[in-house]
Amino acid sequence: MPSQQDTGRSYHLGCTGDALFTAQAHESPENITLFGSCFCPFVQRVWVTLEHLGIDYTYYEVDPYKKPAELLELSPKGLVPALRLNHMDPPRSLNESTVIMDFLEELATSNTKRSSHTTESLLPPLSEPYARALVRLQADSVNRSLVPAFYRYLQAQDEEKQIEGAKGFVEAIEALITLFVRAEREEYTAYGVWHERGSLSYADVMAAPWLFRATNVLKHYRGFVLPQGAQFRAYVERVVNHPAFKRTCSTEQLYLDSYERYAFNRPNTSQVANAINARTALP
Repeated sequence: MPSQQDTGRSYHLGCTGDALFTAQAHESPENITLFGSCFCPFVQRVWVTLEHLGIDYTYYEVDPYKKPAELLELSPKGLVPALRLNHMDPPRSLNESTVIMDFLEELATSNTKRSSHTTESLLPPLSEPYARALVRLQADSVNRSLVPAFYRYLQAQDEEKQIEGAKGFVEAIEALITLFVRAEREEYTAYGVWHERGSLSYADVMAAPWLFRATNVLKHYRGFVLPQGAQFRAYVERVVNHPAFKRTCSTEQLYLDSYERYAFNRPNTSQVANAINARTALP
């Protein structure tokens, strides 16, 4: 049964589970520092990218609601994720999850020295521009539809709005599935774990944090059940159990505690929540 009472639980300030082990393994100084928060799905996108591409980095946990000065120096709105590029003189910075993902992808494919000696990429090679465009279309659908639909559903308070939110979230999932099926029909299956032999793609990493939270946060607070369909459910299993993704996941309780503020739409929960309430674009 969905949780019906706001218990006043707060967001967590440190990773747990597999994510804690990963964070502890990345405490030493490196050329890149990821400023992140353990519960943030936008941070998780970047963290998975770093893990999958085998790029050396330092993980640094911050409280984005307190907006420490060191974070504001990197991200003018005080939002995570943010990167500090320590090897540059003076150090440079980047913010916005998709911009950082693009930067890391380009860095990895232009630099043969990676921590795991991997040759992984999140996008097809430059020699396949159409295949790259198909993955970009999938990622665009995640940003335009799936992400805002998740928050509209989670923040909806009355039953009618929750039913509407559930419908919108399922429609966003179906739109993404349509794009996966299109790529499969056109025989572009090497990138994306929609196909069981495909490799983790840019679009997979974009979508995975919210699909994962649908299986715990939405299930707990809204009674949400993933849409039927063996292929879709197998896809979700593959993406949330991918080693690079699992290494960035905390235990379920961290997410349930940290998202209670969204589920009961507390005032000023976050800039994202405020944008959903105001029906404006996400920050």
